[in-house]
Amino acid sequence: MRRALPREHFEKPLWHTPFHPRIAALMTHEQWYGWGGYLSPQVIRDEEMEYFAIRNAASLFDVSPMVKYRIAGPDAEAYCDRLTVRDVSKLKPGRVHYTAWCDDEGKVLDDGTLFRFSPTEFRLCCQERHLPWLLDSAIGYDVEIAEVTEDIAALSLQGPTSYAVLRDAGFAGIETLKPFDIRAFETAAGPVTVSRTGFTGDLGYELFVPPDQALALWDLLWTAGQLHRIVAIGFAALDLARLEAGFIMAGSDFVPAEHAIRADRRRSPYEIGLGWLVALDKPRHFNGKRALAAEKAKNAFRHCLVALDIDGNVPAEHALVYHRGKREVGHITAAAWSPTVKRNIALASMTRPYGDTVVNDLWVEIYALRELVYSKSLVRARIVERPFFNPKRRSATPPGVF
Repeated sequence: MRRALPREHFEKPLWHTPFHPRIAALMTHEQWYGWGGYLSPQVIRDEEMEYFAIRNAASLFDVSPMVKYRIAGPDAEAYCDRLTVRDVSKLKPGRVHYTAWCDDEGKVLDDGTLFRFSPTEFRLCCQERHLPWLLDSAIGYDVEIAEVTEDIAALSLQGPTSYAVLRDAGFAGIETLKPFDIRAFETAAGPVTVSRTGFTGDLGYELFVPPDQALALWDLLWTAGQLHRIVAIGFAALDLARLEAGFIMAGSDFVPAEHAIRADRRRSPYEIGLGWLVALDKPRHFNGKRALAAEKAKNAFRHCLVALDIDGNVPAEHALVYHRGKREVGHITAAAWSPTVKRNIALASMTRPYGDTVVNDLWVEIYALRELVYSKSLVRARIVERPFFNPKRRSATPPGVF
């Protein structure tokens, strides 16, 4: 049940997360944005400092606005297998996997993470709200589905020293947690559920607690993190890190199918680099399976998502991609100069066969604002492998102490 709205909600329509008092106390520029109905930080103190905390120390990001659904009941596995494109029977209790789900035409509604706590209990975390779709998909299954976003406060602790922060905060046995594992820990802040997951492509964890336990968890991590250079970060730094990791994001790199006004804006998993998720051979039917099987059999993909290495150091945000400098063949969905890999990187949605079989002689049209005047430049781009950045510490178990 949704909690009662405060009287001033019509004046301040964005809710505060359980961690808001701590974040607001650190905020220096009042750079906030709306995320899923919550007030979330874009930048807290300094975007560059926050980014380098992700790559060189420890960063703390409030992911409480992430939409969360509890899926439980005797048919929970069968239901999740019907809903999503991956084979859920292979997901063991105490594990997480990345997945996506489609409409009946095989177009992506969203991507997210599926947590399995037991044979009959799951949690689905994602960017968009899908409760009507989830309930419609549950017809005929003995399963209960509820949105629990407000019932769970969550923090993302990412960076080379994130393990050391948890160790010093009293998370006994955290060194044995493998990538995509989930486990409950008893701590000075109370019981905390920890998964070795994140959106930075680095060593990192996500921590989940009831809202009334949130500030105690923040204080525990913040105190333990002082020797490890912990920094609270906003979305701007996280967005750069996820691009370096080659991760895609709904609303940026693809339009969720139910939000698309124009039908040609929708994409199948194969068209946004998620074809590896699609388990056409799993025994159970799933939403969009027939359409995806036909698309793959006919090689009927109209688009592809590629990683680009671009000449120069001016980010190609919202730029167009051309073949031989003349024919428009795609557009940039995310771009930045990467301070870590020292490259001008981007993700681009391309119209096949460009980006697929035609991969040479690609150019990007960049407009750069210099002294209040936009200058246009056409620079070369090369298709490269994702991710742009993939450190060994990300998957090392036990993690190294940095």
